[in-house]
Amino acid sequence: MTSGYVLDFSDRTMAEFFEDHFGIEIYDDKYGFNGTSKAKHLRAFIQVEEAPVVSYVLRALWDHRMRLPKYVEVAPEEAAKEAATKDAFFQILRGIEGDGGVPSTDALERFKADYSLEELIAAIERDIAANKAAAALDRLHTYCMKKFAHLLEERGLGSDRTDALHARVGKYVRAIETERQIGEMSKRIIKSSISIFDAFNYVRNEQSLAHDNELIDAAEARFIFESVSTILRFMKAIEASRFGA
Repeated sequence: MTSGYVLDFSDRTMAEFFEDHFGIEIYDDKYGFNGTSKAKHLRAFIQVEEAPVVSYVLRALWDHRMRLPKYVEVAPEEAAKEAATKDAFFQILRGIEGDGGVPSTDALERFKADYSLEELIAAIERDIAANKAAAALDRLHTYCMKKFAHLLEERGLGSDRTDALHARVGKYVRAIETERQIGEMSKRIIKSSISIFDAFNYVRNEQSLAHDNELIDAAEARFIFESVSTILRFMKAIEASRFGA
């Protein structure tokens, strides 16, 4: 993004990406104070919007980047440059998220008096402190199951014990869509997270300590942990806004 370009986007496809995924009009005047190029609009967006929104969008852009053919298989002579780009990107992202040397666990809330919840969060915190994000993913999935069940209960909605994680997220999304105090962009971001939690089901079942699996790569485990945490952090802001916090 050193020039006016952003990944493989044209002006049209960048506008569509932001509208479809986040409900954001990236070419709105409020993002135009730096200039008219794609990169300048994106830089203005990063300056203007709140950290949880910026973090979520940047992670989605990185995910989009890593799906582009030129980055799926990097040539050996480009490997060092690619590693440096990745390190620089995530250093910036950690600065936005207030993160340090290990993933932050600040998104995990003790949302009710529950001994099993306390033990669950404590176990996740121990794994993360030991830089073992892969080991923490199974427990993070369980935390998310509890969290979404709690959010539904708060709204007088039930959740069946057999409901998959993404199904609970879907019920939560439908619930907040009826709450007028939740902005359109917030709804879009949470709605797009359903597919992320669906993918998280696979990671938990096939690549975590939930079963006798080969663990997911450490770097990818950290990325998943931080991405899910970003969504949980964003939801904390939405829930606070319901009560005027």
